Amino acid sequence: MHDHTLRIMSTDGFLRASATATTHLTKAICRLQGCDPTATVALARLVAGAALLGSQLKGDQRLALQIEGNGPLQRLQAESDAGGHLRASVKNPLCGLPPKDGRFDVAGAIGRAGFLHVVKDLGLKEPYRGMVQLQSSEIGEDLAWYLLTSEQIPSTIAVGAVLDAAGEVAAAGGLLVQAMPGADPALIPLLEERLLTLPPVSTSLRDGHTPIGLLAQLFDGIPYGEQGKRQALSFHCGCSRAQAGRILLTLGTKELQELASEPQATVVTCEFCRATYGFDGAALAALAGTGVGN
Repeated sequence: MHDHTLRIMSTDGFLRASATATTHLTKAICRLQGCDPTATVALARLVAGAALLGSQLKGDQRLALQIEGNGPLQRLQAESDAGGHLRASVKNPLCGLPPKDGRFDVAGAIGRAGFLHVVKDLGLKEPYRGMVQLQSSEIGEDLAWYLLTSEQIPSTIAVGAVLDAAGEVAAAGGLLVQAMPGADPALIPLLEERLLTLPPVSTSLRDGHTPIGLLAQLFDGIPYGEQGKRQALSFHCGCSRAQAGRILLTLGTKELQELASEPQATVVTCEFCRATYGFDGAALAALAGTGVGN
């Protein structure tokens, strides 16, 4: 099954939902990041969350999620756009935490104290920026808390991943359900209870279920229709040499001149795709003198 996201709306217009399968792109991302199993599950959850929230974007709009915690992972981030392109990274991919009570200790790896940052580039003069304190560090619950407190949209989110014997992603994805204005306040708790009776999203995906199948189970007895086309998802990083040059510019003229005098080139590595960009002495001197990457 190809990675994709699907959106539906209840016939009465009071509920909207998205389901996503992110198995292949998450596996590629975690390989690039060199994640251990616990970091893999944590990053997989954030990637699924970015895909779900990204399904609501249009045109050239973009979304970035970042979690900063006091646990060994330190910082995780994931970005998506309206075209279904995603990328993600983790500060410390080798957190070294063993499973706890038979489950990967994602909350312990993230840390109990920290923040979830959400940045939306909606094509306006300035991006929208939101921030909430982590509530459980389980990622799905924190994303739902953000949507409720910052965007006033009652939501439930289930995100997850199941790994194979080698510790790589065997299946990953998620579900997002939101109540629209005027909806019965009991609808979201009702669907949350229904979710608890169903197998975990990642397990269902591993066993051959599709995003529309997951939504059909969840919305059993609730009439709905698909919204738009199914959005294909893929890993994409838009880094460039020019961007690497702009990063070097933040060092300041004095430090750039010092680097330019060194015999070895300065290498900038993209934290998302691990592409490298080398700048020799002449290139660094040009940056220091003109303030423009080349």
